[in-house]
Amino acid sequence: MELRGDYIELDKLLKATGLADSGGQARAFITAGEVRVDGQVELRKTAKMRAGQVVEFGGQRVRVVAAG
Repeated sequence: MELRGDYIELDKLLKATGLADSGGQARAFITAGEVRVDGQVELRKTAKMRAGQVVEFGGQRVRVVAAG
């Protein structure tokens, strides 16, 4: 996932990458403890994902990279 700014909020990343169908669904997955960031469960729906971080959910991995 390529960033357009300095960061993307976790719930928005799940929706933008198609891992969740909606923002509400993304927030539900996060609240349920189903999403990991850099190997750790992340429960903050609006946690800021920055370049270099890896998000894991549903057997998928998304690496956040800087634009350019």
